[in-house]
Amino acid sequence: MPLKIAIYIWVWAFLQLSSLESPAQSKVTDIRFDFYGDSISLQFDCAAFVDFTDPLSQEAIQGFNKKISIAGYEPVVRSLLSYKTKYKLDDWLFYQLIRKTAQQVSPKAENYHRYTLYKWYFLTRSGFDAILSIAGERILFYVQSDENIYNIPYRVRNGKQYVCLNYHDYGKIDFDKEKFAEVLMPVPEAQKGFSYKVTHLPNFRPDDYLEKDLRFNYNQNDYYFKVKMNPQVKTIFANYPVVDYESYFNIPLSAETYRSLIPVLKRNVKGLNVKNGVDYLMRFTRYAFLFETDSVVFGAEKRMTPEQTLLYDQSDCEDRAALFFYLVKEIYNLPMIVLAFPAHVAVAVRLDKPVGKTILYRGEKYTVCEPTPQRIDLKIGELMPGLERATYEIAYAYIPQKKTDQ
Repeated sequence: MPLKIAIYIWVWAFLQLSSLESPAQSKVTDIRFDFYGDSISLQFDCAAFVDFTDPLSQEAIQGFNKKISIAGYEPVVRSLLSYKTKYKLDDWLFYQLIRKTAQQVSPKAENYHRYTLYKWYFLTRSGFDAILSIAGERILFYVQSDENIYNIPYRVRNGKQYVCLNYHDYGKIDFDKEKFAEVLMPVPEAQKGFSYKVTHLPNFRPDDYLEKDLRFNYNQNDYYFKVKMNPQVKTIFANYPVVDYESYFNIPLSAETYRSLIPVLKRNVKGLNVKNGVDYLMRFTRYAFLFETDSVVFGAEKRMTPEQTLLYDQSDCEDRAALFFYLVKEIYNLPMIVLAFPAHVAVAVRLDKPVGKTILYRGEKYTVCEPTPQRIDLKIGELMPGLERATYEIAYAYIPQKKTDQ
C-alpha cells in the first residue's frame, strides 16, 4: 500500500475514533432577564439541560436529581448566591429570583413538574432545606421555616416545620383524600431555614413608577398627594402568605414611593404637636383610600404591606393598621401596640399625654388610634363602637431601640 494512502487512512481512523470518544460539545449561552430593575446575566450550558417527562414517582424524581447533580449547574448556583449578596436579597426576594431563573431554563407552562424540580434544585443547592412531596400527578414544594405562616399548608418532619411554596398553583387540595408522600432525597448541604421577613424592596427603575393621586380632608383643609407607585410590587407579593404582624408591618416602602410621600407628610405635620400629627396620619390612612374586605377584593384573607395599601384602591382594617403603623414609625418613631380583636385590628400609640381610650401595656398607657373608616368620625383615643368590652390580644409591640453613640 502506498505510504500516502496509508497515512490518509490512519488520519481518517484517528478522527473517527476521536469523535466517538469526545463528549458532546457544550454550548454555553447567556441567560439575561430583568429582575425588578436589576439586570441579571447567568451562563447556562445547554448541554447540561436535564429533561423530565416521566410520571411522578420516587424513582423518577430521584433519577432527575442524580442527573442534574452532575450536569454542571454549579456556576448558575454560584451566580444566584452572588446576586443575593450583591442586591441584599431577603429570602423571599431570592426565591423570586430562583423562580425567574427556573422559568428561563425550564418554562412553567411547558412542563410544570420539571419547572418545580428546577426550583427545588436551585433552592437546595443554595443551602436551603427544602423537600418535595407527591400524590398522583401533583407535586408540592416545601421549605423549612420557623416563622408563623397562616394560610398555606405545612408539613412537620423531625420536629421542623416545612411551609408549602407552590400551593397557589393548585388552588385547593383535600389532604384527607389525597395522601402526599415525601420524596426521599436528602441534600446534606441544604441546612438553612427560610425567612419570610422582607427588610427592603428591589431597586426599581424610576421609569417603572406611575403616579397615583391621593387626597383627604383634615380640619377643613384639602390635602393632595402625587405618590409614585410601582405595579411590580403586586407581582412580588402576589403569592406572599399571611405572616405575623411584626413581619408584614415592618416591610418598608420602595425608594421612589418613600421619597414621594414621607417628606410631604413630614412637611404637613411640621407645625403640629405630636398628638395632632398622629391624628393627621390616622385620618390620612382612614380617608385617602376606599374600604373593602379581602374576601371581596381577593377572595381570601390577605395582609397587605404598607406599599400595597397605597397601591391598591381598596383595603381593609389590617392593611390600614399596617400603613398607619409604618407612617407613625417613620415620622415619629413612637412605641406602638397592635390590637387584634376577633374581627378587627387597630393600633395604639404611646403619647407623652394619653388621650381618651387607653390600653395599659407593661405599665405604660397607649392611646387607641382607629385608621379604618367607621360610620362615625372617631377622634384619636376613641375606639370603634361595640369593641369597648370585646376581648383582644396585643399581637405585636413595637418599642424603638435607643440610639447609641458610635
